[in-house]
Amino acid sequence: MMPSHPHLPTTESAVRAIREIAEEYRLTCTVSEDIGADRTSRRTAADAFGALDPDGTLPHEAFVELDGTPAVGVRLHPEDDARITVDHVEFHDVPRDAVPAFLRSVYGGLAHTRGRFFPPGLWLVVPLPGDTVHKELVTSLHPTPWLLRNSREA
Repeated sequence: MMPSHPHLPTTESAVRAIREIAEEYRLTCTVSEDIGADRTSRRTAADAFGALDPDGTLPHEAFVELDGTPAVGVRLHPEDDARITVDHVEFHDVPRDAVPAFLRSVYGGLAHTRGRFFPPGLWLVVPLPGDTVHKELVTSLHPTPWLLRNSREA
């Protein structure tokens, strides 16, 4: 079953949705934006001083920091995906449309860690509506108190 998230057609619409979540959870939200092929992080092939992509579009990328517990950073890429960092755990290639649900899961208490003895490891698990689950290995040798507090048995 495919998840049904509201469509966020632009980086600007995703930033607006993140700001609404920050307000809902009373978090401080800081946004920095890069507009133009010469300024976005994935545009290594852009011509020097060229702001447009070869197809004539103007790419828009944003980085949003949410101060709170846990600390979250969201880099919204022009290619309709995002990299979300939760207490130093990075989730790559999260669909832009899923970012609000991801943040609601984190701040709403659904996100949790799972550990195993064999093979050893600690994973941050972020469930989303529609039976989608994002899971990443916690590589830090010293997990944050938030990561340790939200542990569930495997």
